[in-house]
Amino acid sequence: MSASGGTKAIVAALVANLAIAVAKFVAFLFSGSSSMLAESVHSLADSGNQALLLVGGKKAKREATPQHPFGYGRERYIYAFLVSIVLFSVGGMFAIYEGYEKIKHPHEIDHWYWPVGVLVFAIIAETFSFRTAIKESNVLRGNKSWSEFVRHAKAPELPVVLLEDLGALVGLILALGGVSIALATGDGVWDGIGTLCIGVLLILIALVLAAETKSLLLGEAAGVEDVQKIEAAIVDGDTVTRIIHMRTLHLGPEELLVAAKIAVQHDDTATEIASAIDAAEARIREAVPIARVIYLEPDIYSEAEAAKGADRGATPGGPAPHPAEH
Repeated sequence: MSASGGTKAIVAALVANLAIAVAKFVAFLFSGSSSMLAESVHSLADSGNQALLLVGGKKAKREATPQHPFGYGRERYIYAFLVSIVLFSVGGMFAIYEGYEKIKHPHEIDHWYWPVGVLVFAIIAETFSFRTAIKESNVLRGNKSWSEFVRHAKAPELPVVLLEDLGALVGLILALGGVSIALATGDGVWDGIGTLCIGVLLILIALVLAAETKSLLLGEAAGVEDVQKIEAAIVDGDTVTRIIHMRTLHLGPEELLVAAKIAVQHDDTATEIASAIDAAEARIREAVPIARVIYLEPDIYSEAEAAKGADRGATPGGPAPHPAEH
């Protein structure tokens, strides 16, 4: 992901949410609308979330250390996961609590023009923020659907901002609907129902974000297209005859680890093998520039060994070998 593109979308969302949060809270003070209070907390939580994304992006740029030799690229995933927790607790659960209290103890909305005017302003501001996120995402999305982009993006910032802005827009419409029906009927229960709906929406979005960022935290392989490019770059048909097995892992959104066991000719010299490995690494980096950490292990390919299949005991996360096998 373009760091500048992600940052632009985050800053646009942060500015919009801070302005909206203040406007919503003022409207709550004048009208007493629970939907407006829930929405002001929602916008404040979103502002905090965008600040978390900016902090995560800055921390991820730190240089590698002996204690963290692969760098800090995954900081961006950690802070994105924190965003989902904040959205769930501060946004969703608070809105559900407020909605329940308003339904239990309803009262009419005072000074209706405050919540209605602020909601209209908020919808305009959120639309601007959402438009910016869509524009920046389209640069990377290519032919993928929006669902595929959110599910498979290795950089978490744009999917997070997209879902937050979408949730904010839908939440504003729900709030406007709840306030409007409450004004039309004179029954404040509808304001509480709108608040409850906002809470459920925020929790659903938080769960989606948590699931996607959890997958990134656990460690995801390179995309299918990048894997194919790497495989094509490794084999030269001369010294490197095939890939015996290969694994890839994202150390961060813009840094990829490649580890592969490659088959070489049995009569090649050590110098020839070393030169072939250096050349293969150069081809990989040219084909997939984010492949920055590369480990290639030479071996002699054996049809008999290949026929036995993969050794699960040697696979990270696989079952430990039985003591009798040692």
